[in-house]
Amino acid sequence: MVSVGTIIWLASELMFFAALFAAYFTIRSVSPELWAQNTVLLDVPFAAVNTTILVLSSLTCQLGVFAAERGQVGRSGSVFQIKGWGLREWFILTFVMGAIFIGGQAVEYATLVQEGMTIQDSAYGSMFYLTTGFHGIHVTGGLIAFLLVLGRTYLARKFTHEQAVSAIVVSYYWHFVDVVWIGLFATIYLVQ
Repeated sequence: MVSVGTIIWLASELMFFAALFAAYFTIRSVSPELWAQNTVLLDVPFAAVNTTILVLSSLTCQLGVFAAERGQVGRSGSVFQIKGWGLREWFILTFVMGAIFIGGQAVEYATLVQEGMTIQDSAYGSMFYLTTGFHGIHVTGGLIAFLLVLGRTYLARKFTHEQAVSAIVVSYYWHFVDVVWIGLFATIYLVQ
């Protein structure tokens, strides 16, 4: 039931992001000169590295899910033996990568504000900050979910099927957030 409910909720989130994409493309079609002026301010290589970190975090998240499905909550052996990592190690790495992504977004925002692109500056600035900002809020929600799952694994005496399902559901959300970012990255940074 939890998995089905999560998938239905993610479908509603998909509609939310579809509306943001629609607004982005509508405003872009009405005032293309704003896009020509403002897209030159974007640091595409920096955003590409940040995107790569987020996309790779989906891989580490999924490796954590595989460990949870095996019932392996913690590592077997040294922390340097990656093959022996469990759910905790993979989810901690995923959390760190997601936090790096958010930090990268904050650096990018600070740079763009210094260059004069703000949310109230133009329709382009409004759409850029709304789309990337709402995505950033969703990534932050995913980071909180990772902390909750990790906290449960440390507090529980025994790793249960319910905890594995929680890890799987969080992975659904994380993969969704990553796929949405790939669409945003392609739309905002590559389609100029």
